[in-house]
Amino acid sequence: MRFSLTTWNINSVRLRIDLVAKFLKSARPDVLCLQETKCIDDAFPLKRFKRLGYEHVALNGQKGYHGVAIVSKIPFESTDIRTFCDKMDSRHISVSFGEKANIARPLVVHNFYVPAGGDIPDPALNEKFDHKLRFLDEMKACEPLHPRGEDRHILVGDLNVAPHENDVWSHKQLLKVVSHTPVETEKLQAALAAGEWVDVARDRIPMSEKVYTWWSYRSADWTVGDRGRRLDHIWVSRALKDAVSDFRILRDARSWERPSDHVPVTVTLEV
Repeated sequence: MRFSLTTWNINSVRLRIDLVAKFLKSARPDVLCLQETKCIDDAFPLKRFKRLGYEHVALNGQKGYHGVAIVSKIPFESTDIRTFCDKMDSRHISVSFGEKANIARPLVVHNFYVPAGGDIPDPALNEKFDHKLRFLDEMKACEPLHPRGEDRHILVGDLNVAPHENDVWSHKQLLKVVSHTPVETEKLQAALAAGEWVDVARDRIPMSEKVYTWWSYRSADWTVGDRGRRLDHIWVSRALKDAVSDFRILRDARSWERPSDHVPVTVTLEV
């Protein structure tokens, strides 16, 4: 069975529901994982998604900030929400697929929105950065994020870290900029290693190539200088490494009207 999944930090699902609809009508992934939905669960545009064919929805939202959601054309077996750093701030949701979706062996999807971390890369001076570092440490230690053997897990989301030199437009200029500081990249890599995850983008695209999924709103024209960062990630467990058949970043979405500063990232697997 072919299974396609997209992750996208939408930066307000209600504000950009027309862009989501445009994407879903064109790409038709089986599952869409959204971050920064910025609405309580009762305000999520369920009817619009159902009209688009996405009848199965798992939500973890809050008013005005953060929020994650998974919408799917195929049914879930179960859903789960985890909290990190003792904060109820809607940064994780997971679902499992199985017999209801005609998937013979269980498939678990984790959707994350890691804290951005503010502007000052010093945990002693910046509570937001301290929160981010603690969050990454808890991801590393979290046992459900340690798939082993034949466990078939996918971890996606806006992880707010660009871990490698060519995941940013200028490694040297961004070494002291939040999202690419050595302490962040080391902690993200530690979480990846602890779970024995495969970073799909860098498994399929050479380290020598620049890869971005985010471009700042601060630039009047995001294409000038192409100053991007790869903040949005798709990881798969070792058991799924050879199942990946396609991986795409929809760069053009950054030029849509009133876009998110992130673009959709899609993986296709033979499950």
